Amino acid sequence: MEYRQISEDYSVSGQIQPEDVAAIKEAGFKSVICNRPDDEQPGQPSADTLKAAVEAAGLAFRYIPVISGQITRENVDDQAEALDELDGPVFAYCRSGARCTNLYGLIQQSKD
Repeated sequence: MEYRQISEDYSVSGQIQPEDVAAIKEAGFKSVICNRPDDEQPGQPSADTLKAAVEAAGLAFRYIPVISGQITRENVDDQAEALDELDGPVFAYCRSGARCTNLYGLIQQSKD
């Protein structure tokens, strides 16, 4: 599992598997955000499956599904709220990490 650090408290990756959660915790992350809608691709683990694995590891989990290429203002607001409320560092994932990165950039723009 590879991830990209976007800021001191926020990193992104592509789709994770339940068995990746131990490495996420070991890397020091405190919270996980899923930005990938369920059933986007056959065989991907559901958000509920990953939520169970994340919470079993003692980490917080949020599900904020974003349709690829269709980020809404509500998505940005929900992600910003999650980042305000969750303990960091935060690990966010989607199919490739792009939606998670774009959400973060839009949150930063709205703060200016």
